[in-house]
Amino acid sequence: MNSIDKNQPENNHQDLYHAEAAERIRQMAESAKTCFFCTEAGTGDSAGVRPMSVLKVDEEGTLWFMSARDSYKNQEIEMNSEVKLYFQGSAHADFLFLQGRADISDEKNKIRELWTPLAKAWFTEGENDPRITVIRFVPEQGFYWDNKHGNLVAGVKMLFGALAGKTIDDSIQGTLRI
Repeated sequence: MNSIDKNQPENNHQDLYHAEAAERIRQMAESAKTCFFCTEAGTGDSAGVRPMSVLKVDEEGTLWFMSARDSYKNQEIEMNSEVKLYFQGSAHADFLFLQGRADISDEKNKIRELWTPLAKAWFTEGENDPRITVIRFVPEQGFYWDNKHGNLVAGVKMLFGALAGKTIDDSIQGTLRI
């Protein structure tokens, strides 16, 4: 525990497991909508890091993305399926880190389920574009940082803490285990 957490008068640590962890992942990923999707192999210019839009989060906390068959990320996942995701939902809350494994498929039913008209900007032939693949990311563990009562309450507590010279924080953080 670090000195800031030690000065915190409220409990600000809560580890979440299984269904609770999956629900936190779903809420935070849907709030952020995008993440940094980081592959271990890092073959392209981005060294394995790129922004990606989350298309679906299911009740188990599994996240779904679309990708081009010939993309660096697909090549990197084929070499090493370990992936890390980094989310930021707002300037002061909704931070999420996930570590897990990804796999790639070209299952037509899943592509149809995930398809949105905006995807045509990348897949110009529409939902039948032969380049479309689906990435399924299954989280194994992670960590989250958030606030307990919303940004307004968190801001007021920080302001009072600064005026009083005390750590009065509305944060909550913890490990996620699926």
